[in-house]
This record gives sequence, structure tokens and C-alpha cells, in this order.
Amino acid sequence: MFSCNENYNQSISTEIRLVDLFYGEFIMKKLLIYFAAGSLGALASSLVVWLFGEYSITKVAGVAIAPALSPAWLYPRIVWGGLWGFLFLLPLKNSRLLLKGSVLSLFPTAVQLFIIFPYKINKGMAGLELGLLTPMFVLIFNWGWGIVTAGTIKFAR
Repeated sequence: MFSCNENYNQSISTEIRLVDLFYGEFIMKKLLIYFAAGSLGALASSLVVWLFGEYSITKVAGVAIAPALSPAWLYPRIVWGGLWGFLFLLPLKNSRLLLKGSVLSLFPTAVQLFIIFPYKINKGMAGLELGLLTPMFVLIFNWGWGIVTAGTIKFAR
């Protein structure tokens, strides 16, 4: 009788470990997808920022954003884009993924305009020292990040 009980307990323990393993793999896969999607969104957005500078679109609009395409400029944007991708884990009620991407892109936009520009690179509140239309361009570039990230997540599912 004792050995039957022991076999039953081992069976339950094995089932619990399998569930934990499956759940752990599920969570890890989800985290990897969201990070990779955010990184891909950041790469796409960064290339658009670079192209706008390369073709003087920002310059014509009176905005001094024209970065050189280099690993030193690109790498932190890709990593931060991946980290921002975890925002997509937030449960937003009945949200469509593209709408969610548009809404969530406002978070990195706010950080760029109200923390990075004024305090990290000393370009004034909302980066206005770079030009009056800077907030609009930042909003557009980060919206691109949100849409590409959302599309990548949708494709990965």
C-alpha cells in the first residue's frame, strides 16, 4: 500500500514538473518574441530616422536630426527597442494589436521628449533646440517602432 502511494506521488510530481516546464517555456518564448519584435521595430525605426536625415527631410523641416548610420548609434536603439517591446505584455482591454502599437509607442516618445532630450543630451524640453517640429518627428519615428513591433508580434503568433 505504501509503494502504490509513492508511485502515485511520483506520477503527480512528474506531471507538475511537466506543466511547470511547459509554462516556463511558454513564458520564455513569449518574452523572446516581444524582445525580438521590439528590436526589429527599433531597427526599422532607426533606419527611417537615418533615411530622413540622409535625404534632408528633417533639415528641410528645420529639425537637426540627421544621425550617421553606425553601430555605435544603432546598437543602443535596438537594445532599448527590445526592452520597450515588453510593453506589449501589458493587457489592454479589447485592443487590436496595431492600435496597441500606436498607443504603446507614446511611452518611448514621452521618454525621448521629456527625459532624453532635456536631461541627457541637453537639447531642451521636447528637443525644441533641435527644431520646432522635433516632437512631431519623434512621434512619427516611434509610431513606426510601435507598428513594426505589433506586426512582428502578430506574425510570430
